[in-house]
Amino acid sequence: MNAASGLRGAASEVSAPAASSCPASRRASARVLRAWNIADLRRVAKKRLPRAIFDFFDGAAEDETTLADNRAAFERVRIAPKMLAGVARIDTSAAILGARSKLPIAVGPTGGIGFGWPFADVGVARAAAAAGIPYTLSTMATASIERIAREAGGRLWFQAYIFRQRGMTMGLIERSRQFGYEALMVTVDVPVGGKRERDFRNDFAIRFRFTPRNVLDFASRPGWVLSVLRHGMPVLENVADLAPEAKSTAEIASSVGQFWDADFDWDGLKEMRDRWPGKMLVKGILRADEADRLAGLGIDAVVVSNHGGRQLDGAVAALDALPPIVRAVKGKMSVLVDGGVRRGVDVVKALALGAEGVMLGRATLYGACAAGEAGAARALDILRDELVRAMQLSGVRSVGEIGPDLLAN
Repeated sequence: MNAASGLRGAASEVSAPAASSCPASRRASARVLRAWNIADLRRVAKKRLPRAIFDFFDGAAEDETTLADNRAAFERVRIAPKMLAGVARIDTSAAILGARSKLPIAVGPTGGIGFGWPFADVGVARAAAAAGIPYTLSTMATASIERIAREAGGRLWFQAYIFRQRGMTMGLIERSRQFGYEALMVTVDVPVGGKRERDFRNDFAIRFRFTPRNVLDFASRPGWVLSVLRHGMPVLENVADLAPEAKSTAEIASSVGQFWDADFDWDGLKEMRDRWPGKMLVKGILRADEADRLAGLGIDAVVVSNHGGRQLDGAVAALDALPPIVRAVKGKMSVLVDGGVRRGVDVVKALALGAEGVMLGRATLYGACAAGEAGAARALDILRDELVRAMQLSGVRSVGEIGPDLLAN
């Protein structure tokens, strides 16, 4: 297989609906209907993707202890359910960032998911809009700010990484303002990239190169290869201007990785807050003192997050960091949490610990890699059903009834 020549092209030349019209897409959609939990979707995605691509999404930094602890933190929390509560009718709606959401859930930013399924960014955004929840577009998405606004709709947030070329960052932010994005999410936990060793072992390093190991890996997943040949290698549309001379997505990604601004600090964040007229979230906070300081800067929400374990291995689990942050901000700002959410009952636990809502990363990512928009929608359906069931079994009829009294001592 001539992988170097075959896996080229630009998905931006093709409209997103075409990706779901082929027989393979219909078969994948049928398979995910037999997925009963997020772990099932993960298995479907793993079976479909080359190992290098799956591990890029699934993996984390170094020994992946923080990745595992994110999940373990949810498993450590126990609920003391209430009985005889009259739970025939359940209201899952919630206020997230001052506006109504049908679920106490938002979809977080996930970069590069077009490598897992053609036009997956648009598919996930559409699934979120259909579910009535916010969707966050990553700077490193394979769909542009404009494309998502035009083709997805719903409540849109834009996640900004900070580049040394500050004008580039501000240009992206201005584009999101012009296209009606409701909120800006600034990610602050990536002064440099984490050491993700699965990528090294799979020869999936940036600058990307074809080696005997990864060419054989790709050849083992002919369905994925055919989808790339049909739709083209995806493009990191929002950041292509950082490397206008680049001829491939790999070259763009390599150039982008050289532009993270490790000097970005509180003064830079304050300037950004002063210039952005809408709601602003800061993602990547694990310390209560920093959350309190953010509230003083007029930040509207903090996302308690360790980047899914992909940055500092050994960082505290996000759920463990949540209660001190909630106590520190004392209702002065919204508090969301991400990392390890795999079950509807996890949402109940996070809310009982004080979160306004949770953000999904890998849960919808696995669905999208399994079957595009249909897979992302299936992930949200699973979590919605599990949330309703968990609320009924916990004895709460609405999100507003979920509080610390639901937790076992």
